[in-house]
Amino acid sequence: MSRIVVQKFGGSSVADVEKIKKVAAKVKARRDEGWQVVVVVSAMGDTTDELLALAKKVSPNPPRRELDMLLTCGERISMALMSMALQEQGVEAISFTGSQSGIITDTAHSQARIIEVKPARIEEELGKGKVVIVAGYQGVSKAREVTTLGRGGSDTSAVALAAALSADCEIYSDVDGVFTADPRVVPSAQKLESLTHEEMQELASAGAKVLNAQAVEFAREKGIVIHARSTHTAGTGTAIQSRSGGGRVKGVTCEKDVWVLAASGAPDALLELLDAQAVKGRNLLFDEAGRTLVVVPTQDLHGPEALKAKLPAGVTVLDGCATVTCVGTGLNSDWTVARKAHATARGLGAKVAATYTSALQLTLVVEHQQVTALTKALHEALIG
Repeated sequence: MSRIVVQKFGGSSVADVEKIKKVAAKVKARRDEGWQVVVVVSAMGDTTDELLALAKKVSPNPPRRELDMLLTCGERISMALMSMALQEQGVEAISFTGSQSGIITDTAHSQARIIEVKPARIEEELGKGKVVIVAGYQGVSKAREVTTLGRGGSDTSAVALAAALSADCEIYSDVDGVFTADPRVVPSAQKLESLTHEEMQELASAGAKVLNAQAVEFAREKGIVIHARSTHTAGTGTAIQSRSGGGRVKGVTCEKDVWVLAASGAPDALLELLDAQAVKGRNLLFDEAGRTLVVVPTQDLHGPEALKAKLPAGVTVLDGCATVTCVGTGLNSDWTVARKAHATARGLGAKVAATYTSALQLTLVVEHQQVTALTKALHEALIG
């Protein structure tokens, strides 16, 4: 029996008809090599953002169930067009939604988690010699409701399907793998040949856009190797796997679109509110004034003004903050990296409002206008 490969193509890779045709040719070439191919697609270009903006014109805080019904339309457009493009090139293909693909999730609208995959229909169509196109980012709950998996959820769809099908997993984007920093921010950033699942998960959680954090978590749990590659070139990409080589600090990333919520007293009421509103915080840390800080990516806030109005007494939003994060296995086995990071920030005149450390991560909360310069300086100081 021929091997199965799951290939995921992001929104920029299928942004228009010509790009869809090129991806179809790439898929056909892999199938012609003898592989059985499952293709997971994201919505075309900025479709998801456009649909979200449309919803916000109707309601500043749209019901999450209806938001899921709306946003899943984007991937359905992509899957149908990709199937058409393959058939136009002489390849038998069929498109499925997340629910038709057997992707079962919990009931958390807008950021559901996959709990089970039943790929019977996919296996049946692969057995007929067809390429199967799956709409990423979506599934169906056990309550038979359409759900979405959160930003970057198509990555999670691909990894989950690869695990269920015992398949290889390839994630395609505009860049040839994972770099030590965003090349648009740090021009000297270098491509990494490999990363551990844990390192990639930390980078993704801290703002790196190459892979989705939940997808990497799923891959780690299931023992799936993810190959991050370029849609447009034939580079070697980056393997995300159980082990990797290289230096102590693997990457530096930054995230500008965050809220930093500061609680002057006990944080219980704030954390309870965030859970009740299904708002995921990234870090929980403390500043020199003794306040508890919660870092929340703004992409997870569907009704920011409504949330702000509900904040408990003693909780404020610190304006103009951003985060810079260093990631690597054993990064904090001693305090060398932390000392260098703080010294680098002082050298730039960047005030560090708070610091978070874990076995794999060092995060500095700094002023928004300092984040790009500090990212470049930390990359130079810690990676070179």
